Amino acid sequence: MTWAIGIDLGGTAVKIALIERHTGIVRQERHATRLDDGPEGVIAQIASLAREFCDDGMVRSGPDCFAGIGLGAPGAVDSARGMLSYPPNLPGWTRYPLRDALQRALDQNGTSVPSLVVDNDANAAALGEAVFGAGRKFTDFMLVTLGTGVGGGIILNRELYRGSHGTAGEIGYLTIDYQGGSVHAGVRGTVESLIGKDRIVALGKARYRDNPRELWSEEHHGQDLCRLSPRTLEHAAHAGDAIAVSIWEDVGAILGVGLAGVVALMDVRKFVIGGGISGAGNLVVQPALVRLRQSTLPSMHDDLEVITASLGNDAGVYGAAALCFESL
Repeated sequence: MTWAIGIDLGGTAVKIALIERHTGIVRQERHATRLDDGPEGVIAQIASLAREFCDDGMVRSGPDCFAGIGLGAPGAVDSARGMLSYPPNLPGWTRYPLRDALQRALDQNGTSVPSLVVDNDANAAALGEAVFGAGRKFTDFMLVTLGTGVGGGIILNRELYRGSHGTAGEIGYLTIDYQGGSVHAGVRGTVESLIGKDRIVALGKARYRDNPRELWSEEHHGQDLCRLSPRTLEHAAHAGDAIAVSIWEDVGAILGVGLAGVVALMDVRKFVIGGGISGAGNLVVQPALVRLRQSTLPSMHDDLEVITASLGNDAGVYGAAALCFESL
């Protein structure tokens, strides 16, 4: 049974899994990222975990079926060169030779791997959904991740499309309101500046405070909205809170405008929505599809589809492992 190690590097956690090609996750763990130890310390942490999981895989499935180690990381990743540039939530990393540094650490601890592949975390998640999840039925699709930020990865003809510099799919940086007041990373009116997690929370607080207090869902959001989050907005909407429903309609509409740009530019018509905020399900997916159709020409409406991802928080490790498998 062909197997690989998938690693999802984030600013909060390092997630690692042993994955068999046809059966999925065999073993997985989550560890706090040792950011205080700097890049080399984090790399040493990853190499140590990889050694342990590789040893386990050798016992379970043998060395002949080992496909390698895949790693998804935040930020711009030049997969061909193994270079990571300016990753968010990894302070001090700027431009870092991720693949070479990890290869050295693996060599030092005696871990032999047939291949070591690194890529952007959203690209890895897209590949994970393509191989193991909701994207299996699509030839072409885009994964959009909604969470702290907004990311994306593109699958064309069942292959990951990275672009010439490895930054294809960054829908969060697509500008849809260049005169608006929301700014992210110095760019005004991007999708991420409008529907990233912090912006959804700010929108929610403003919307509730503009309405009579008796309409507030204090049981969900807490007194003075101190517990308000995308999750509490989701629960409030399902409980019939009209204000929460209106917030999700706006979030979905903004997402739909962003998706319309992808349809017009690339003729991709299938979208898989993942990330923590995608837990809102149809609260965001349905208004996104409505606005997507309103924002594209009738000739572009055939086969439009927006669905939720199926792998949840495991998409990253699944995709990282899939980077090592020969084909989709």
